[in-house]
Amino acid sequence: MLDSATYTPRLKAVYADTIRAAMKEEFGYKNDMQIPRLDKIVLNIGCGAEAVRDSKKAKSAQEDLTLIAGQKAMTTIAKKSIAGFRVREEMPLGAKVTLRGDRMYEFLDRLITIAMPRVRDFRGVSGKSFDGRGNYAMGLKEHLVFPEINFDKIDENWGMDIVIATTAATDAEAKALLKAFNMPFNS
Repeated sequence: MLDSATYTPRLKAVYADTIRAAMKEEFGYKNDMQIPRLDKIVLNIGCGAEAVRDSKKAKSAQEDLTLIAGQKAMTTIAKKSIAGFRVREEMPLGAKVTLRGDRMYEFLDRLITIAMPRVRDFRGVSGKSFDGRGNYAMGLKEHLVFPEINFDKIDENWGMDIVIATTAATDAEAKALLKAFNMPFNS
């Protein structure tokens, strides 16, 4: 087991050593606190109709997301009843987890170096999925690309949403930050 007092995630060290200086030079920041950094990464799995038919599906999604994230995922529940979808209030419908600090950098490293290359017919991620405030959202069609998931024990293939929140003020700054982390943009 690694000693957490001496261990620093690889991408966190790269950010501190090279990315901060490159961003300061590229955008001409006067203060180090203006330099964009990662704030958090939010992972979400929505079970949808499967969770309505079988309540164990949301529990399965939560367990899978906990394995992927390395911290306990919380179950998301319905806020309102919707008769057309057969959803009752407070029915479990999926799972989500918010990563910050070292776990966030570790997850981003695994996403970029391990999971994305395992996606079938991968041609990069869209460079247009920014929200205008420096946050990036993407989706994966299957969560099986993560090595933590045992392929033989899977009962359902889930898609997942990944939102990378940064402190960047503009999309251009956020894209430059993620490019520095080797995010494979296709445009």
